[in-house]
Amino acid sequence: MTMPDSVVPERLELDVSQGAVVVEFGTPWCGYCQAAQPLIRQVIDQAPGVRHVRVEDGKGKRLGRSYQVKLWPTLIFLRDGQERTRCVRPESRQMLEAALEHVLRDDSSATGMDDGI
Repeated sequence: MTMPDSVVPERLELDVSQGAVVVEFGTPWCGYCQAAQPLIRQVIDQAPGVRHVRVEDGKGKRLGRSYQVKLWPTLIFLRDGQERTRCVRPESRQMLEAALEHVLRDDSSATGMDDGI
């Protein structure tokens, strides 16, 4: 089993990306990654307008280190190049749906800035 996207994006490419992007870090031999795949496909791959990038991570892989990935799978939800939230070893549909909703919401509260209100 291999990760489907063989071309790993550069961090700069992700930093300047537009719209919603989910970057999934994992490995083909990781049991947690394999167990999470049906759930990830159900939620992330069914979301219209969301780019899903799967990255094989591991020792010597700079992209995962740049996002401080410690456990697999880790899904990082970006909006216009900025990290909005992440899911580490997602265990429920609700966990992924909440993260997806957070990245798709286009308002100032999604950034964590509530202007003191």
